[in-house]
Amino acid sequence: MSPFLLALLLSLISAAAYAGAAVLQERVASNTRAPAVAPLRSSGWWAAVGLNGSGAVLHVAALAYGSLSLVQPLGALTIVFALPIAAICVGRRAGRAAWTAALMCAAGLAVILSLTGSGPAHPMTGDSKVFVAAATLAGVGVLILVARRMGLSAARSLTLAVASGAVFGMASVFTKAVTEDASDPLSLAMIAVLAPAGVFLSQAAYRGAGLAAPLATLTVVNPVVAAAVGIVAMGESFRYGAAGALGAVLAALITAAGVFVLTAQTASPAPAPAATGAVPAQRQGARPCSGPGRVPGLPHARSRRDQRRPPRTAHGLLGTGRQRRRIAVRKRPAPEPAAAAGRGT
Repeated sequence: MSPFLLALLLSLISAAAYAGAAVLQERVASNTRAPAVAPLRSSGWWAAVGLNGSGAVLHVAALAYGSLSLVQPLGALTIVFALPIAAICVGRRAGRAAWTAALMCAAGLAVILSLTGSGPAHPMTGDSKVFVAAATLAGVGVLILVARRMGLSAARSLTLAVASGAVFGMASVFTKAVTEDASDPLSLAMIAVLAPAGVFLSQAAYRGAGLAAPLATLTVVNPVVAAAVGIVAMGESFRYGAAGALGAVLAALITAAGVFVLTAQTASPAPAPAATGAVPAQRQGARPCSGPGRVPGLPHARSRRDQRRPPRTAHGLLGTGRQRRRIAVRKRPAPEPAAAAGRGT
């Protein structure tokens, strides 16, 4: 098998492993409301860690056989794999809009990274590695501080997803450096720091934001950061000159539109279900209750004593015979004075 096909196959399996890990991480995050250390007690979280580790090993192997510009675009298929995995394993089906947005992200990102790396790349120098490592740690630290001030919101999740994607992208950059020079201590140390940091940041990003939007953001930021470092620090460039740069910009707009659609679907509140046993609306003309134990302003049913009392008829008489006779005697008219005087004469 040629190195190109081997790198392609390893990248596809790595993307599938990352997708399965993302589904498990989102499920653990949605079922866990305790502090950040609570997922450590979950078997699902450790399964996600195993899948992330397997994906990382496959990713390293793919980088050994292929270039960064080939391997990183295939990582965009993670979100495409995650939707059917979530539908089959978790029963969470994605709508047509989510599928369209996911394909937009993957297609736009594939176009962007397929236009990079046409020139011969060179390894990063020692000074470049130090600068890139310092910039990575500082940038991720700023993103974490910003996310902590946002509380539990969609913006917080997306900020953490950006940080996680940047961490994974830089881990790929230093992994590529290790494949070229396995004795580089700085690259090995950065991989040891960035790999677990990316897992924890992605776990925090899935909390309260679902699967689609954080995963799309992470999947977009990861290869974009790696490609940017490749262009700046490794001498890579866009293919086809200005036309390639324009195509990359258009593809970036398509990718951003896909992320926006996924984010809007995650942030839109679900319709509230109809409440069972709700208090019916007050009928017009009903007398509000004001007795003890009753809520003022709401009509209530009559008490049992009132229910046993016969209803009043249209003529003002009550229902029982004794009460009708009593009221009839009370309402009998008195004799007129003129008629009484005529009978006396």
